[in-house]
Amino acid sequence: MKRNPRKVKWTKAYRRLHGKDMTQDSTFEFERKRNRPERYDRNVAENTLKAIKKIDKVRVDREARHHALRMKGKKAKEQREAAKELEQSIHMVKAPAVLQQEPSLTLPKIKVKVSQQQSEENHAMEE
Repeated sequence: MKRNPRKVKWTKAYRRLHGKDMTQDSTFEFERKRNRPERYDRNVAENTLKAIKKIDKVRVDREARHHALRMKGKKAKEQREAAKELEQSIHMVKAPAVLQQEPSLTLPKIKVKVSQQQSEENHAMEE
């Protein structure tokens, strides 16, 4: 469909461009595919397997640090939003008896004057 991979949200290119994944890390150098045949040496193979384990551990630690930095301000933001929502809908949380005891928790009631003609018109419409 000739889409630009940097604009398609599920691609690696998009994630790296928008800071969702790590872009610069020395551990990516080890993942490159090498097409040259290498002579087998038992010591080299053993050291390579040990190094692979260490490199994986380093990569996992760095990814966790990257994720923690990205989510750093999110917790405070969620707490502010939760406090605001609680403040707006406190009547749902507090029991009605508590609201009657503490008038500061309730909104002020507004008195509206209704003329006799309006009340008759509304009554006629209901019937």
